Amino acid sequence: MTDLALSIQTLEKKGVLDDITEIFSSHNLNISYAHIYIEKNDYGSINVELENVEDVDELLDDLNNSPLVKKVEVRGSLMDVYGKRILIFGGGAQVSQVALGAITEADRHNIRGERISVDTIPLVGEDNISEAVDALSITPRVNALVLAGSLMGGEITKAVRRVKKEFGLLVISLNMPGSAAKEADLIVTDPIQAGVMAVMAVANTAVFDVDKLDNKKF
Repeated sequence: MTDLALSIQTLEKKGVLDDITEIFSSHNLNISYAHIYIEKNDYGSINVELENVEDVDELLDDLNNSPLVKKVEVRGSLMDVYGKRILIFGGGAQVSQVALGAITEADRHNIRGERISVDTIPLVGEDNISEAVDALSITPRVNALVLAGSLMGGEITKAVRRVKKEFGLLVISLNMPGSAAKEADLIVTDPIQAGVMAVMAVANTAVFDVDKLDNKKF
């Protein structure tokens, strides 16, 4: 058995998704990731990652034989291409400083064969940040979150608590006022070091025991 990532171009017609999922079901496949959108040429595009594919050739034949499918391509999985993902939420210059530390450290590990990507989104306001934290539950490949702001609490704290409990997400926070920092696994004063530690915590080529973190301060 093997895991498989596919990009399937289809006609933009009613029933396409049902037809594709029926094929997957006939092969007893589990879909671990899916992204569906309409292309500019009015074709549909279904990008999926499948687990435990027993017969790749048979699956590809079944897909290509569907009258609704125009083209099927085997792709690398998002984990293989982009790897683990670190997200940085907050506002002001601190976000860029955390990103600087994370990107610099990720580069050291990526040249050794790892794949670690860093995403930032400068956000201000309790509602905006809490909404972004909650959305991590449907965001693929996220391994760690860094909170980089001057004050975070209220709904942000509740959202952080939820993603930690439900998804086991590693959370690192700058040493800032507010209750959100108290929910973090690690509190770091220097923003550059916060980015560095976030990468070290998820990298296979780093010595960093995440299990021993419990609201530790650096």
